[in-house]
Amino acid sequence: MSDNTQTKWSCDYCTYENFPSSQKCTMCRGPRPFHSEDIYRLHGNDDKSSTLPGLAAGPCENQSNWSCETCMYAMNTSNDQTCIQCGNPGLLSSNTLHDNPQPLRVTQKSDIAQSLSRSRTNSPPTSLTNIENSRRTTQKWTCPMCTYENWPKSIKCSMCGHIPNNQRSQASSLIMSSPERDIDSNVDSRYRTSPNILDTSISQTSNNYDTERKMRQLRRQADWNWLNACLGIIEGDPNPIEAYLSSGGDPRRKLTAAEVAMLNRASAFDVEDTLVHLALRFQREDILAILLSQIEGSGSGVKRVPSYVAPDLAADIRRHFASTIRQRKGSFPCNYVTELPTFALPAEVEELPGPVQEQLFTELLDKDAQEQLESDPAVINWSLELTVRLGSRLYALWNRSAGDCLLDSVMQATWGVFDRDNTLRRALAESLNQGGRLFYPRWKEYEATQASLLHFSLEEGQWETDWTSLLSLASQPGTSLEQLHIFALAHILRRPIIVYGVKFVKSFRGEALGYARFEGVYLPLLWEQSFCDRTPIALGYSRGHFSALVPLEPYSSRLDRTQTQHPDELQSIFLPLMDRERKLLHVHFLTASELGKEETILRQWLDVCESEGGILVAQQLLHKRPLLVAQMVEEWLNHYRRLAQMTSAPFARPIPIQDYSSDGDTDDE
Repeated sequence: MSDNTQTKWSCDYCTYENFPSSQKCTMCRGPRPFHSEDIYRLHGNDDKSSTLPGLAAGPCENQSNWSCETCMYAMNTSNDQTCIQCGNPGLLSSNTLHDNPQPLRVTQKSDIAQSLSRSRTNSPPTSLTNIENSRRTTQKWTCPMCTYENWPKSIKCSMCGHIPNNQRSQASSLIMSSPERDIDSNVDSRYRTSPNILDTSISQTSNNYDTERKMRQLRRQADWNWLNACLGIIEGDPNPIEAYLSSGGDPRRKLTAAEVAMLNRASAFDVEDTLVHLALRFQREDILAILLSQIEGSGSGVKRVPSYVAPDLAADIRRHFASTIRQRKGSFPCNYVTELPTFALPAEVEELPGPVQEQLFTELLDKDAQEQLESDPAVINWSLELTVRLGSRLYALWNRSAGDCLLDSVMQATWGVFDRDNTLRRALAESLNQGGRLFYPRWKEYEATQASLLHFSLEEGQWETDWTSLLSLASQPGTSLEQLHIFALAHILRRPIIVYGVKFVKSFRGEALGYARFEGVYLPLLWEQSFCDRTPIALGYSRGHFSALVPLEPYSSRLDRTQTQHPDELQSIFLPLMDRERKLLHVHFLTASELGKEETILRQWLDVCESEGGILVAQQLLHKRPLLVAQMVEEWLNHYRRLAQMTSAPFARPIPIQDYSSDGDTDDE
């Protein structure tokens, strides 16, 4: 038993005692240590005079032992290069290091680690942990943008790509590849190109706290009327835009880099964006119209038409109008409407104080069109008898100038809204395409008659080409329309349309370029007279633009209408059928057999009468507004009533009680 114990060898890794014949540890499969073998016997030398001390050779009392600094094992001999107990290096000389190579194991307390560190840094021996902590503390640099600690060799921040000022000189001195040479492009160019306070503040900050402090300072100094207007376009809310413009804001103002950073919506805003750019990008047509009205000069100030003040009600009105369109069956498949309202300005406008009333008309009317139509020679409001004595003054409403002005003006003259959904345009295109069998012959005969007056004629192929072009214009939103389209609209509305227009088309220098040819009366001649309404609507044409001409509702008649024969009717408005030279307005699209009978035809389709001054006029009867239109007008009026209350205290006159009620009225109402 003792022989077996003495001859067994102990594993350096798990201390398991293995049999002499085992070359690997039976337990952990570790290698057999050299110190337990007789290297002379392994080498084939029988000289036993000098053997390595080990368990097989027995104890060697003449050799000095050393203690392991790791496990404090004290039975290691001078010939042992590693500790028998734990395997860590022990006494190691230069000779034994080369003659008897052993696995090098570096620890925090190892003499070798200390000697290697001492040879590299020429510093007193310290542990590797202290060396690492010292190097991290003294040599790493902190990014001022994201506070990430970077290694000394890093020119830019490994986290955000920012280059601090103290690293730029080092970056410029190094030879880099093209992407690294242009490393400044990693910094947002918008903050470098715009000379503002944000550029200097962010670049000089040392941590996130300073950055936030600078941003809070910028927010306190920002023009939030302007920033809220930008946000209003994104959210589709016109109120902040109107507030900004009414306070004297410039619609051409551009966003700076600091303002883009404060808005914090990189996907929505770009540097140098204007309100017009944003309205186009997010397809805000109503807001774009407001902005263009101030930029293009369609009257001074912000435009505040009823459909802008109450956009939800305006959308309901457009949907309701679409539901009233039908198509007539039979030989003339033309679209027509089932309801025939006429829009007029409310009589309560006259109750507002003078300054508020002036602001209302400025924000509602197209001042340029009004001025051109009333200038010498005047096209509208030229008779004091009609405008003053009979209260039939006409006002040109502002509308969009995007190629849809004719359809917008027709919708305004009837329902008080724009044709934003192109409902009327689709009805127009369908009517001309499907009812072309009746429209085309009358159009061709009328145009041929007009051409003969100018001593020229067209071939059949040219007529067909022109007709195809007119059909194409009707179906394309944003395109200008011609006389044929007004004639077709009179059939869709089932009522006459009177256009008061300038005689000549002029250039921007005031030079006459040619005849306008739009002025006149358009009758639904292809319908039966019993199927149509005799109350016309009025449009104005000036500078290549159509406007709805509406009257101011007579207030006195509203008080007395319960005593009239028709409770729903108001006092008639009188529209002249003559120009100021007392010549009868031109009636469009009459055939050769109807020429010379214009007055008779007008009396057949209109309620025609003659004033005391001998002016031939058509009566326009104003009925009670549809409920949705009444709600929209009331909400629009409430805006100016609030202005009147703010400008005059106490309010001079009480707000009149309306004669209608609705569950959908707002709290303000």
